Amino acid sequence: MGPVTDGLAEALADLARDLQREHGSPATLEKVVASAIRMIPGAEEASISVVTGRTKVESYAASDELPRAVDALQTETGEGPCLDSIYDHATVSVPDMASEQRWPKFATRAARAGAGSMLSFQLFVQEDNLGAMNLVSRRPHAFDAESEHVGHLFAAHAAIAFSAVRQGENMKVALDSRNVIGQAQGILMERHGVSADQAFSLLTTASQHRNAKLRVVAEELIRTRRLVG
Repeated sequence: MGPVTDGLAEALADLARDLQREHGSPATLEKVVASAIRMIPGAEEASISVVTGRTKVESYAASDELPRAVDALQTETGEGPCLDSIYDHATVSVPDMASEQRWPKFATRAARAGAGSMLSFQLFVQEDNLGAMNLVSRRPHAFDAESEHVGHLFAAHAAIAFSAVRQGENMKVALDSRNVIGQAQGILMERHGVSADQAFSLLTTASQHRNAKLRVVAEELIRTRRLVG
């Protein structure tokens, strides 16, 4: 193997080890982005982005203000690679932002912000939500066929890393909810001399009567010491 191939294989191996060592850590996404900039030809900045409901683009692990600005502009203008073509194509290339015609409002403002060219890779699609890895250069025509090839390899690792982070966030939310509900049960058990199951039944009944989430009812009970329902 040549030096470029050797370096790429080593970078991907390092990423794989990081994913195992820091499973679910947002720091892993930062390492994916930093490695992508270092190894993908033409990339100067990068971010991992999430599109929610085809309307809002948020940056995760953005390397600089430029990729954050590019994502924000897509939300503001309602158009751009993450909001449009990337739902239908695994890879979207913007060779020259200044002359881009697919998204004229976005492209004009993105070019003014400093983006010369852009390359986006789809990470996942889930209903109206999408994940993407975006590479940005301040120069037009910065990305070539090698950029796309190497980018696809990094995108596979980015997808694994982002999935792990999302799972970790979902687990944290679930644990937080369980703790809140447990505290509310404890209040009811002490106040009414009931069992844990009976306290839980009181909470679920109040939740159903109010058509409110169980966690919301539990948080209100902890805050006000009153069970409304």
